[in-house]
Amino acid sequence: MELFGTAGIRGSATERVTPELALSVGRAAGLAALESDAPAEFVVGRDGRTTGQGLAAAVEAGLLSAGADVTRVGVVPTPALAFASRGRRGVMLTASHNPPTDNGIKMFVDGQEYDRDLERDIETRVEADAPPADWDDWGSTGTSGVLDAYRSAIVAFAGRHGADLDGLNVAVDCGNGMSALGTPQVLRDLGARVVTLNGQIDGHFPGRESKPTPETLADLIAFVADGDFDFGIGHDGDADRIVIIDGNGEVVHEDTVIAIVAEHYVRVSDADDPVVVTTPNASGRIDERVREAGGRVERVRLGALHEGIASARAGGGDVVFAAEPWKHIHPSLGGWIDGVASAALIARLAAESGMAGLREPVTERPYRKVSVPCPDEKKRAAMTALETSLPDAMAPESVDTEYGVRLEFADASWTLVRPSGTEPYIRVYAEADDVDALVDEVTAVVEAEIEVA
Repeated sequence: MELFGTAGIRGSATERVTPELALSVGRAAGLAALESDAPAEFVVGRDGRTTGQGLAAAVEAGLLSAGADVTRVGVVPTPALAFASRGRRGVMLTASHNPPTDNGIKMFVDGQEYDRDLERDIETRVEADAPPADWDDWGSTGTSGVLDAYRSAIVAFAGRHGADLDGLNVAVDCGNGMSALGTPQVLRDLGARVVTLNGQIDGHFPGRESKPTPETLADLIAFVADGDFDFGIGHDGDADRIVIIDGNGEVVHEDTVIAIVAEHYVRVSDADDPVVVTTPNASGRIDERVREAGGRVERVRLGALHEGIASARAGGGDVVFAAEPWKHIHPSLGGWIDGVASAALIARLAAESGMAGLREPVTERPYRKVSVPCPDEKKRAAMTALETSLPDAMAPESVDTEYGVRLEFADASWTLVRPSGTEPYIRVYAEADDVDALVDEVTAVVEAEIEVA
């Protein structure tokens, strides 16, 4: 597909995700819904980007002209829009952590992101450029608030785990994004003392870049390290990503966060076959903690957690958690990625055991990710060759080529090689006690295959 990426449609609001495209996608989505068995009712929300209002209006026009009904929910976090889409469909105008010049379109049905088949159908319909429905078949509009119900649902969900937050001090960097309408309020309702940074919604993202990284979260890191905080939280622009900072101002590795939450869900589950779904680039530390708790891990391609959940369930597993770095799905809450829910859950677990206590059982080997330049036209040939040449060169204990080339070794180290879907690179991920040596060895093989591809 050319229109949809791993997380909906994203790009420049003046060159790619334009009002014209938004109208076409809206009409295509409306027509597709009307031809299915699901209700042709859509909730439409947006983040705080300056282009969001115009794009939301265009999407709404497309939906209405197809004959679908629209309920506007206004400026909301993406997980709140997903929550509102239960029993119907939803469209969120957001570019997540992209720069302020961008915007995007993310689509939901019954609380879950559209899968590949649904996205492919929309793309086909956009290309066909179908005309509007007859004048007397157009849809109608309404408005509804969702934030109160969404935040109450998160409070109730988190309250089933961990301990009360009374006396817990948390710093939250909202990045001028949509978490400002979710995380601080939920944590306060749960009893925590919360101090916010960049808590004003502003589509220019003046406080910091929207993508939460150790570099962009420097102010939060310093603030937590210098203050009397149990930990800190950083979010992206639409509140589906989360970064955790411990009380010393250290970024807790994203895979350690997944391992902590995954182990907790497996331990409290009464399922016969508790499954955690994650991605090929996720650390073996997740597998270790899940196995210790009595569960198992299944992997799925990046950006397709919902597909992995469906596959694991079809195989008889009970999915208790699904996550890729920075992004978590809590199946007992719903089928969407939710950084606000993660913040609430992790806070409750930290209140019970302390952040250091949560991290202590997790073996944190050194981890690296590097990007090897590779022209797009060489990616396919290089990856095909690497399926054979990389295992031959590395002598791993196991090989998985379903989502790139992932090698696991007897000492619990591993590496993954996969092509970037958006940039001219082949990515190399590795985790090992001597990670630099492993990365150098893998990169040399990758560069050799790119050269002859």
